[in-house]
Amino acid sequence: MSLAGKRIGFGMTGSHCTYDAVIPEIERLMEQGAEVIPVVTFTLKNTNTKFGDGEDWVAKIEEITGRKVIDSIVDAEPLGPKLPLDCMVIAPLTGNSMSKFANALTDSPVLMAAKATLRNRNPVVLGISTNDALGLNGLNLMKLMSAKNIYFIPFGQDDPINKPTSMVAKMEYLSETVQAAIDGYQLQPVIREYSI
Repeated sequence: MSLAGKRIGFGMTGSHCTYDAVIPEIERLMEQGAEVIPVVTFTLKNTNTKFGDGEDWVAKIEEITGRKVIDSIVDAEPLGPKLPLDCMVIAPLTGNSMSKFANALTDSPVLMAAKATLRNRNPVVLGISTNDALGLNGLNLMKLMSAKNIYFIPFGQDDPINKPTSMVAKMEYLSETVQAAIDGYQLQPVIREYSI
């Protein structure tokens, strides 16, 4: 299957240390002919960290996609009825945003875009990056894994000795997961071992 001509929403939340792994996957979607519509949280846009400044990440995303980022809930809402997506990706998805999504909260443009996509019965692909996937957020992870039209980029424990409850998506499987989700199935295996 080809992603040529597919409208892919691409949401990014505040896992700043993961952006370097995600940016090449946006480029890969573009190379495969997808139309990528970038959506960012307030945290990404407005936070400067040792991993880079928010405005620089926004500029990079806009340069790659050739589109202005959607950075408000109001601007994300039309991705439901008026401008539907073939698939919505959230990568990275923090534990904070994951818990909100699992409990139907909509307090960011990314979550609005995801819920708008589900309303259209189209797939949402999640690339988790959370320190508590095997902790308090485990319930939310399982809730989303059992939900219809939600798919996961394969993930694993990135540092089981020092961070035993942390799990991170293997972003190199992002485009393959999107293709599978559009076809209506979960790329397997979902849980994969990291090189330790």
